[in-house]
Amino acid sequence: MRGRAKPPAAPLPQRAGVDPVRVRLPADPAGTWPTVRDHLLDRFAGAIGSGRVDVMLAEGGFVGADGCTVRAEEPYTAGRHLWFHRDFAPERPVPFPIGVVHRDDHLVIADKPHFLATTPRGRHITETLVARLRETLGLPGLQPAHRLDRLTAGLVLCVVRAGDRGAYQTLFRDRLVRKEYEAVAPYDPGLVRPRTVRSRIVKERGVIAAREEPGPANSESRIELLEHRGALGRYRLLPATGRTHQLRVHMNALGLPLVNDPVYPVVEPDPEREDFGRPLQLLARVLEFTDPVTGEPRRFESGLRLSAWPDR
Repeated sequence: MRGRAKPPAAPLPQRAGVDPVRVRLPADPAGTWPTVRDHLLDRFAGAIGSGRVDVMLAEGGFVGADGCTVRAEEPYTAGRHLWFHRDFAPERPVPFPIGVVHRDDHLVIADKPHFLATTPRGRHITETLVARLRETLGLPGLQPAHRLDRLTAGLVLCVVRAGDRGAYQTLFRDRLVRKEYEAVAPYDPGLVRPRTVRSRIVKERGVIAAREEPGPANSESRIELLEHRGALGRYRLLPATGRTHQLRVHMNALGLPLVNDPVYPVVEPDPEREDFGRPLQLLARVLEFTDPVTGEPRRFESGLRLSAWPDR
């Protein structure tokens, strides 16, 4: 059975490091949409208003595979591809720079600050690691091989060439990357360390917090205390698996919720303005693996530091 043909390349350039949206016109056996405009109104008017759709058509906002502007009165053609740029809602800038730990023809190892999403999604489109790096480094094809939570800082592996992405993603899928995190959390002198935590973690779509429940374990983390100062400890966290919020869930289950965690143990209300002075004290410090393209051993370390544990 033959798969669907690969869609044509986008005729529009990126805008602010974000790809244009591609739309494939679906089958219309009943003749519901005589013109392209009829379909676009049905598809998008509920989200952005019919007036905005008409303005975009009038201003040449929709483009076909040949790079030509799509006119409102053009006959509807099922299977046709169109592209357009979405309207970006205003986003509050994340006031921290992105570090570049390493860059070559295949990889960019980025040092992501707290509060910056990895990829465009939901409310965070232009204020994301990928969009910013594409613009500043002049690499429109840059893609992450994995994701780091928005509130977590540290290393993200990005690929320069689209053809290499699968090889690096496979490393993470097959657990061939040694990941080391650092965290600041309460110190409990009665807790035996180091220790390995295994549990079953479930994360439901639309629910902010993940939870542990009975059943076969699907997550594993090793937790080591590096040092402590008064009521706080600095920990090394070594995840063997990559469940959503895994390290935060496991630390909370031990009675050691991370400093400034807005989700564990209690989900805090979403603030109107994010407090950039209270970052989650979790840092992806080390990535170590054998490069699937060059065969070289690779080890990268973050240059960031957790604010709750200043150097002395």
